[in-house]
Parts: sequence; structure tokens; C-alpha cells
Amino acid sequence: MLFDFFGTLTCANRRGQQHAVVAALLGCAVEALVEVLDRSFYLRASGALGDATDTMRWICAQAGARPSAADLRAAVEARVEAVRADTRLRPEAVTVLRAVRRRGVHTALVSDCTHELPAFLPQLPVAPLLDARVFSVQVGRCKPDPAIYLAACHRLGVAPPDCLYVGDGGSQELTGATRAGMTAIRLAAADLGGHLVFNRDLGWTGPALSSLTELPGLLDVPPNRPGSEPAGSVPIPGEAGCGV
Repeated sequence: MLFDFFGTLTCANRRGQQHAVVAALLGCAVEALVEVLDRSFYLRASGALGDATDTMRWICAQAGARPSAADLRAAVEARVEAVRADTRLRPEAVTVLRAVRRRGVHTALVSDCTHELPAFLPQLPVAPLLDARVFSVQVGRCKPDPAIYLAACHRLGVAPPDCLYVGDGGSQELTGATRAGMTAIRLAAADLGGHLVFNRDLGWTGPALSSLTELPGLLDVPPNRPGSEPAGSVPIPGEAGCGV
């Protein structure tokens, strides 16, 4: 089973006050920093600008900032803390991941993200519950590019038709997962109305869940058995115990 991170394993993501610390270190207005961040997300998330320091240097140039070398390094660290401060795991995330794994299902994270998430994810309680982690900034591909989904399949040792992808619908991730040969399902949680998201999957008409807590129960439905699935249920790929 493949999971998106922001808005799926986490509550709705919004930029908080910690980003003002980054702007202060760079010597620019918060508004200028946010404007650059918004228009450059996919450029940064694909790793096209280099490592975290090179990326921050590029952001400075775009925002008209000229920090000292020391302030630039401090801003890189502050940026990690700012994104970390914005990140709140869903209360059920750990419980659901444990329940999925107890059913013999492997789990993977597939995230469009910049350098910050790989830096702090190991500190989160979901980290040991993920059998594979695929970050766009490291593989050089963003959703809905099939390569990012196939990278997760490769690391889990499974084929796309045996995978269930769960995401909130940013980056056209659901359409991308389907095109890659997976079963996709949208998390339509109530808090996602104000979620910070780019390139939303507006055309998605497939299955949806209102809460991650519904996932373990889906795995208990016998697959490929006519009449075994109630109306509106989600078809689960593969067989029980496989690496969905």
C-alpha cells in the first residue's frame, strides 16, 4: 500500500509563523519568500536546483536577498524546522499503518517534497512503519510521472496492479497512480478544504474515503469474489497478504 504524505498521513498543511524566521535570516519579506516558494515548488521538488544549500541560494536570488554565508546555512536549518512545525500527523496515522502491516501488507511513502521532509521524517513515529520511502527530490520525478510510482514498486518488490495508492489528490497523484497501473483512492478528509496543495486532481471521480481509519477494513474484504463487495466499496488489488 502506497501513501502520500502531506494531507494524507498528515492533517491539512498550512504555512505557519516559523517561515518568518527563514525570511529574517535571508533578509527578505515573508511575502517575497512565500511568492518564490509557491511558484517554484515543482522545480525544487524535482531536485533540479541541487542540494538544500544550492536551492536556498537560488531562492535568495529570486527574492532579491543577499544573506551572509552563515545566515544562508542557518536559513537552510530554519527551513527544515519551519516545514516540520507545519507538519501534524493525523491522530490515526500510526494506528492505521500498524493495522495495515499486521495484515501482512507492505507500506511505502511516495511524496512530492523538497529537501526538508527527508531531513525530519526519521524523527516521526510513522517512519519505522514504512517499508520504503520515495521522495521526489531524490528520484528527480514528481507525480503524476509514472517513474515515481514505479520506484516505490521496485523498492517493495511488487507490481503496480498489486498496489493500492492513497492520497488527497494533490499533484494529480490519483490519476498518475491509475495510469501507472495501480488502484487509487482519494482521502477526502474534512480538514482538507484549506490544505496547501499544487496541481489538484480536480477530475478525479474514483473511490474516496473520509478517514484513514477505513483502510484496514477494506483489506479484510475477500478480493476478486463476485458479490463479496458492498455497493460503493473499493476494489482491493492482489490477494490477501500480498504487498499492496
